[in-house]
Amino acid sequence: MRASDNGSPRIDGRRYWASLMEMAAIGATPRGGCDRQALTDADKQARDLFRAWCAAAGAEVVVDAMGNIRARRPGRRPELPPVVIGSHLDTQPAGGKFDGAAGVLAGLEILRTLDDAAYETDHPIMVVDWTNEEGCRFAPAMLASGVFAGAFTEAYAYARTDREGRRFGDELERIGYKGSYPCTAEPWKCHLELHIEQGPILEAEGKIIGVVTGAQGIRWYDVAITGRRGHAGSTPMERRKDALVAASRAVEGLDRLAREFAPRAVATVGTLEIRAPSRNVVPGEVRFTIDLRHPDEGTLDELERRCAAILAEACARDGLSFSWERIWSFPPVAFDPRCVSAVREAAIALGYPWREMISGPGHDSCYTARVVPTAMIFVPCREGLSHHEEEWAEPEHLAAGCQVLLEAVLALARAD
Repeated sequence: MRASDNGSPRIDGRRYWASLMEMAAIGATPRGGCDRQALTDADKQARDLFRAWCAAAGAEVVVDAMGNIRARRPGRRPELPPVVIGSHLDTQPAGGKFDGAAGVLAGLEILRTLDDAAYETDHPIMVVDWTNEEGCRFAPAMLASGVFAGAFTEAYAYARTDREGRRFGDELERIGYKGSYPCTAEPWKCHLELHIEQGPILEAEGKIIGVVTGAQGIRWYDVAITGRRGHAGSTPMERRKDALVAASRAVEGLDRLAREFAPRAVATVGTLEIRAPSRNVVPGEVRFTIDLRHPDEGTLDELERRCAAILAEACARDGLSFSWERIWSFPPVAFDPRCVSAVREAAIALGYPWREMISGPGHDSCYTARVVPTAMIFVPCREGLSHHEEEWAEPEHLAAGCQVLLEAVLALARAD
């Protein structure tokens, strides 16, 4: 076991990469990505493997009522609260190998490294696999960490359904991961998360470590535009109430709005569905989603007002109606200064090029930050691609991020 310059153990980058590749084989897609949506059979297989690995590393593993897997390594002083490393193993339907898994398996590599070195920390160390971070099967995203932080109730989470009407609580029980340990906020020392950047900044600037100081606010909306179905051959253009045409105008308007507030605002229509679609029927009802983000809460309020006006204008020409509902939101997040400092000092001590940055995507850390001191570490991903089968991170960058994470964990795991 090699040691770093300050005497702490070094992670095994090859072992970490091998674990990532073995995990990536679960739910592997033909184009090299992963499909491990929350509470599917593939998610269960990934969870089972992670639990086995943690147990082999000497950790005590428990599963809470939201299916979060908690692997705890004892410290010299068991009365002290744990230093927690957390991320997620679930993916998008056509996601990548590294989003989430890089953070969970970095925690596993740290458990293994400390076990190999017989290294004792004052505080216990715990690794968490958070359930349903992505929110693609069961909306909203970060559902289990949201329950932990008190943003959602357990009953609300259990009642979420996927597109086939399957309930979150039922699926959690079906795969055997509805634990009895309560999923409520606990007095952890801190929560740290390693993640790929999911953006192009680190790569473009030649930086290896992103010291994340916070995250932008996010709001999700469900929209329905209602017109009137009609025969495609016999309904004159001037008499049509085409819901898809109105939705198209709305999508273009949202794109213009985000560009007006560039570079910090982003707006995305990620799903759009025609009710009872047919090639020779004028669409009578269209439903779509809006994902709106900005790091300033006041600007988000303004963007929301403008979105409502865009929808009204898009429907006005042909006399259509619309409804929209904000189904989820959380405000911009500032991470804990002490935890951020621990990450920054680790990057400096190890000699890695770094920069401070704000996270555009949401993460489980955005919820844990409400109840425990939290910070994040980013590493580059090729061309900023994420939520994509071609998502890629270099092995040496992941190893660097894992070593920075270890150094920060050891600093924070010393008794005050």
